[in-house]
Amino acid sequence: MLVKRILFPTDFSEGALSALPYAVDLAKNCGAKLYMLHVVYDIATASGLYVPHVSVDEMYKELEASAKKELENFGLEERRGVKDVEYSVLRGTPYEEILKFARENNVDMIVLGTHGRKGLDRFLFGSTAEKVVRYAACPVLTVRGTQKQ
Repeated sequence: MLVKRILFPTDFSEGALSALPYAVDLAKNCGAKLYMLHVVYDIATASGLYVPHVSVDEMYKELEASAKKELENFGLEERRGVKDVEYSVLRGTPYEEILKFARENNVDMIVLGTHGRKGLDRFLFGSTAEKVVRYAACPVLTVRGTQKQ
């Protein structure tokens, strides 16, 4: 199997930080490009509601700019030695944007962290990792973050 493009979607959580070393090691060992992606959850898209207020657009622009900075600094030490890294921030429903990005960029593998949510939390937020695993056209490596109980 030839792995030349690895997608690492992140929500900047501890789970994502636990998955980063796997993505980095794969990228280094395979000489692959590492795509780091963050999706700003678009409430209007997810809920189907139209919110025509200019300040909402400004809010999303600020969120996206802040996310871009966070993405470029996320796990900086762990990423040393990876030669080809590309950063992207998108807006939408996370699992949909992750799958779309993977298709459009011919990603060979997706590496992402999981939260291990249960009960009402999982019902309300769904499982992005589960949906990515279910619908991705390429292999997906999920890494469970450390849980504090």
